[in-house]
Amino acid sequence: MLVLTRKKNESIMIGEDIEILITDIGEDKVKIGINAPKNMKVFRKELLVEIENENIKSISDKPLDSAKLLGVLKQKK
Repeated sequence: MLVLTRKKNESIMIGEDIEILITDIGEDKVKIGINAPKNMKVFRKELLVEIENENIKSISDKPLDSAKLLGVLKQKK
């Protein structure tokens, strides 16, 4: 992991087209701005982890109906 120190209004470049800008620094928070190409998806990591956990939970909460699964697979052919 690369750790850098930046001040307000300083930025970090990732490659040639992604810029991370420090926009504000508070007591316990840092606000950042991200300039990236429109086709680049940017997500908060904690949101992705929560979605992944919910997906795993939804799968494990339901018993697997193998007969129904086989029926669906046969229809797809």
